[in-house]
Amino acid sequence: MSSPMEEAHGGMPSTTTAFFPLAGLHKFMAIFLVFLSWILVHWWSLRKQKGPRSWPVIGATLEQLRNYYRMHDWLVEYLSKHRTVTVDMPFTSYTYIADPVNVEHVLKTNFNNYPKGEVYRSYMDVLLGDGIFNADGELWRKQRKTASFEFASKNLRDFSTIVFREYSLKLSSILSQACKAGKVVDMQELYMRMTLDSICKVGFGVEIGTLSPELPENSFAQAFDAANIIVTLRFIDPLWRVKKFLHVGSEALLEQSIKLVDEFTYSVIRRRKAEIVQARASGKQEKIKHDILSRFIELGEAGGDDGGSLFGNDKGLRDVVLNFVIAGRDTTATTLSWFTYMAMTHPAVAEKLRRELAAFEADRAREEGVALVPCSDGEGADEAFAARVAQFAGLLSYDGLGKLVYLHACVTETLRLYPAVPQDPKGIAEDDVLPDGTKVRAGGMVTYVPYSMGRMEYNWGPDAASFRPERWIGDDGAFRNASPFKFTAFQAGPRICLGKDSAYLQMKMALAILCRFFRFELVEGHPVKYRMMTILSMAHGLKVRVSRAPLA
Repeated sequence: MSSPMEEAHGGMPSTTTAFFPLAGLHKFMAIFLVFLSWILVHWWSLRKQKGPRSWPVIGATLEQLRNYYRMHDWLVEYLSKHRTVTVDMPFTSYTYIADPVNVEHVLKTNFNNYPKGEVYRSYMDVLLGDGIFNADGELWRKQRKTASFEFASKNLRDFSTIVFREYSLKLSSILSQACKAGKVVDMQELYMRMTLDSICKVGFGVEIGTLSPELPENSFAQAFDAANIIVTLRFIDPLWRVKKFLHVGSEALLEQSIKLVDEFTYSVIRRRKAEIVQARASGKQEKIKHDILSRFIELGEAGGDDGGSLFGNDKGLRDVVLNFVIAGRDTTATTLSWFTYMAMTHPAVAEKLRRELAAFEADRAREEGVALVPCSDGEGADEAFAARVAQFAGLLSYDGLGKLVYLHACVTETLRLYPAVPQDPKGIAEDDVLPDGTKVRAGGMVTYVPYSMGRMEYNWGPDAASFRPERWIGDDGAFRNASPFKFTAFQAGPRICLGKDSAYLQMKMALAILCRFFRFELVEGHPVKYRMMTILSMAHGLKVRVSRAPLA
């Protein structure tokens, strides 16, 4: 039945009824125009931005995810055009820098404004806890003061030299057997085992045996690697907190991995404490080990602001030790792997290094008044070869290694192009302006990029991308240092790496032995590319064939 209004208008719909669809269209158009205006304003505000295309809400997430597995080279492409690049992400932004002037400003000049920051801490806390690599402010200063004193200790240096020599010889023995059997070996895996064993010996005072001839699996090493990879993924995974809350996916695996890491670490701490008590009770103080854990346990027992508050409980000791392991194990093994790859792909460099090592061996033998063990292919060749290797290792003292200038230059050049830590993010406490005029806002992140910095022509000249150890040697034949704000493999400023000398010591000890007595050949078709994690490790390992080097 028609309404009176319809009847008055001949059955046609009222103007009021007809108006509603039109009003809805107007409302839609208004919202669309506002959204379009917002897009245009956003685009206009970013027209001078140096970096990837940024979209409302999601920022540059799509491009970053698309380039995740080649992120370091992706940044090289941008930073070669612009010395500073801003990458917007949901809820924050990352400013990447490669100019030494900007790096010095962040790492030294305005150091207090660029802490690790709460964002970084929230990502890494589950693995690093309150350790020195995850701490800021007074907590960091106390640890730094204590650790710097311990790392300068002659006892620790002498102990480390013995341990590094011991495990380098174990690796040499495994490679010698591989030569006889004609086996392909993964040098990255072997380096990881060597550095884990040696760092656990120096750090914990325990022998975990991953470099045993049978190369056993080790649950601590596997869990540690898994945790390292997953916490790195958190930096670009916006859902990691959801996965953590629900205990699913990568975060569920991380929880399991950390449980295994903690079980091993806490068991070592309890055992070491018991050994110290026993040594004191028996009046045999000299049996207390010189490893880092033992020293920090003693500092915790002594109390005081610098000891008791930091190392007086097992959690504090756990954080100290794991920070030391992540600094000394993965970084060193990664650099050794890239060094070996560089030596294989640059035969002239490898040959020059072999000449330096042969001359060093002859000179040191003459100084010590010893005859070098002769090597041949006849009966007893294996025993003679092993004896010669051990003899050479005995000549590699801390001071003696310092004479191997070209070896030091080769290691440093490897670190320039393949820094163990390819990116290092810092938080921003307050708004600031970098020396090049870039404005950075509180709550964001500034990341200096050692991987990119080593490849920038504006830092190293037209041959920046070339592997050339000679750039580190002066006309007088001595090693020539570069500014730590240009060569940032060991950080710079107040946070410069305390373990730098120890890292060089271990790397040069191992490489002097391996490069003197072995030759390496990359397996044909084996892909060599990095894996995205906090450390620049190789995604597929480093598969090689090994042969014994001819000796004079």
